[in-house]
Amino acid sequence: MRPIAVLAAGLVAAAGLAACGGGDSEGSGSGPGYNAGVNEVVNKSDKKGGTLKLGDSDDFDSPDPGNTYYAFSQNIARQYGRALTTFKPAAGTESNEVVPDLATDLGQSSDGGKTWTYKLRTGVKYDDGTTVTSKDVKYAVERSNYTKELQLGPKYFKQYLVDNKPAYKGPYDDKSDAGLKSIETPDDQTIVFHLNTPFQEFDYLVAMSQTMPVPKAKDTGTKYETSIVSSGPYKVDNYTRGKSMQLSRNPHWNQSTDPIRKALPDKIDIQLKQNADDIDQRLLSGALDMDITGVGVQSGTQPKVLTPEQKPYVDNPVQGFLRFMSLNQHVKPLDNVHCRLAVQYATDKVAAQTAYGGPLAGGDVATTVLPPSVEGYTKFDLYPQKQAEGGGLDQATLDKAKQELQACGKPEGFSSKISARSDRPKEVAMAEAIQQSLAKVGIKVSIVQFPAGDYFNKYVGVPKYVHDHGIGMMIMAWAADWPTGYGFLAQIVHGDAIKPSGGNNLAELDDPAINKALDDAIANPDKAARMKAYGEIDKLVMQSGTEVPLIYAKALMYRPKRVTNAGITYAYGGMYDYLNMGVE
Repeated sequence: MRPIAVLAAGLVAAAGLAACGGGDSEGSGSGPGYNAGVNEVVNKSDKKGGTLKLGDSDDFDSPDPGNTYYAFSQNIARQYGRALTTFKPAAGTESNEVVPDLATDLGQSSDGGKTWTYKLRTGVKYDDGTTVTSKDVKYAVERSNYTKELQLGPKYFKQYLVDNKPAYKGPYDDKSDAGLKSIETPDDQTIVFHLNTPFQEFDYLVAMSQTMPVPKAKDTGTKYETSIVSSGPYKVDNYTRGKSMQLSRNPHWNQSTDPIRKALPDKIDIQLKQNADDIDQRLLSGALDMDITGVGVQSGTQPKVLTPEQKPYVDNPVQGFLRFMSLNQHVKPLDNVHCRLAVQYATDKVAAQTAYGGPLAGGDVATTVLPPSVEGYTKFDLYPQKQAEGGGLDQATLDKAKQELQACGKPEGFSSKISARSDRPKEVAMAEAIQQSLAKVGIKVSIVQFPAGDYFNKYVGVPKYVHDHGIGMMIMAWAADWPTGYGFLAQIVHGDAIKPSGGNNLAELDDPAINKALDDAIANPDKAARMKAYGEIDKLVMQSGTEVPLIYAKALMYRPKRVTNAGITYAYGGMYDYLNMGVE
């Protein structure tokens, strides 16, 4: 059994904004207090009833648990699906604890970490009344990792399960009912995973929504997102892409089989493609309960939530996200490391920080790929910058950028494109700030914008699209799949994470030394050695120049007074935990 992870001490200190504001309800407000939800769940309640109203400035990548990757999508999927394990519904350090969910306990490991066995709880039923079995979990993993149709989620299982010869092509193409031999289901309550190498953090991997069971007879492929079969306390009544999702109670959910969920609201209503500023106004008016994406209020709303009346309902967590810019190695001239290093030096990170909301609502300037919230973080700065007295980068920093341009054969600079998500105004503002700073050394970039719901599956996560359209620089945010260096790095820097669509390794980094170092680390049973290795891998990535860290994210998060059981979960990047949220 894997030990429960403990959050890095750096995050506890960083989240300690509570020390300068936590518990202080200031002014005439009567809420729990500024930053009260950072380290504990506030406005606790077991009261059932009502409708929890959520909003999103765009849409899910997909609500299909086997075809999704966004943190908020994984967070909300726990209402209608149960993975083998999940993260404890809590705030602060406790939120990073992995706990059993559909399984009765954490995994039993054997063969040095190459074999993992889980026992399922008995009596868990789908919303149609049929019983969940281990075969449904096996099928869920097969469809999410081996089909060409479902490409939005990670492919950890495909990478680490024993390779069956001839190569398994997934349940849509494989005509037998046997499926993968590397996943055994000796009975309806037991599932055994056989890996090709030790994987010491497997309990974290099975917490991802890809182990939420799917009955084969009910799978409709890419259309499954509109006909999801629920194993959780809520069933999906309707999902209309670009418009809304409605959930209501699963009549066959039994509290006795589910020790971690309260299932408080009668209904959950999610409105999609909503204007970001309108979402803020509806939060303040009480017409909306949460911004589901957890990006915090927009710049124009920030002064409004910091008034004495509203500040007691605000949290300002260090989120665990890194906001950064990937430089694609296959878009010229960024195939030259010196051109990439020129961008490293010429990107004014303070300007990017200011554009996103400053230190309070944007975050701290970043110099590493791993944020301080992740176990394995090591502090270093390979490309130090200094600010001039009047603002902007000082001449010495700009000169370093020009030296790198000279070395890459582009002494006068070059042209490229930078992407941002169109429905996230702060991200677009960040792109504009970077555009202005790069121009000072002759690097001219035009900004291209794409909607968040399709950002990875149609645009920047599709290598052919990126190459064909010359998008050399792509802004994104990333939080750990689980709170260790491997859980953070693997899908954005390991060569095996490069996919034809829906990818997150936007730089298309495929460095044998980095790949091997990650593979060796996850196989190492010595936790201290693993954590040390993650910091060293971070340095290798930064030496490649492919990732430009911008800010270790923070946000001003607003929790309306009628929302109960509100607390920041670091397991999902520092947004509110929706699992046991209710309304008064």
